[in-house]
Amino acid sequence: MKAFKQAFSAEALKTFRSKVPALTLLGLSLGPLVGGFFMVVLKDPEKARKMGMIGAKAHLVGNADWPSYFGFLAQIIAMGGMIVFAFAASWVFGREFADRTVRGLLATPTPRSSIVAAKFSVIALWSALLSAWVFALGFLIGKIVVLPGLTRQLALSATFDFFFCAFLTILLLPAVALVACLGRGYLAALGFTFLTLFIGQIAAATGWGAWCPWSIPAIFSGAAGPRGPMLFYFSYWIVAITSLAGAFFTFAWWNRADHTT
Repeated sequence: MKAFKQAFSAEALKTFRSKVPALTLLGLSLGPLVGGFFMVVLKDPEKARKMGMIGAKAHLVGNADWPSYFGFLAQIIAMGGMIVFAFAASWVFGREFADRTVRGLLATPTPRSSIVAAKFSVIALWSALLSAWVFALGFLIGKIVVLPGLTRQLALSATFDFFFCAFLTILLLPAVALVACLGRGYLAALGFTFLTLFIGQIAAATGWGAWCPWSIPAIFSGAAGPRGPMLFYFSYWIVAITSLAGAFFTFAWWNRADHTT
């Protein structure tokens, strides 16, 4: 446990001294702001046109209310989070390779399992904090815009849906970490992220989304319509198995990293 605490402190210090927290915070903060803008426009499209907020020929469909806005926030954390969280994961696991300092890290007396566990913990913690920030910012913006339709039951349901969606997205990060290790840097992991995002979109569009781990968070968020007919219990096990497999092989890779670096 002492080794893990030391490794966690080191990884957290490296991460929060970098530009990654600021970039990821800025990236995800745009989502609620854009959602709030659309809610303002949808409340009074004609007024928005007169003010120059949208073009004269713009055709908007949707409702300016809390259910719609909560759904939008869930989609942001499912799809935007998949990119932003993966960016953080690729940096945390790929940084030492890009900086050519991985040999020094491997030479430290800290157990490698503790280093990997610390890296995963930093990623999960920061992703969870980002998720909480997006939800809090979104709720504040919804209050400022004065959206109708907020009830206690809706708030509880939307809160659960949002954070469970964030949880599903975070569970997919070990696969990104593994690719960052195998690719010895950021680029392979980022390329893998966009590839899986594309695969997830195709799988959802062709009706195979329930079997594709990279489709499931977006489907759960409602991005492809009501999730009831599209997901089943085993879908969540697919995400969990993908996460465990990614974590297992990442730990295994680090245990034999002397032979591959």
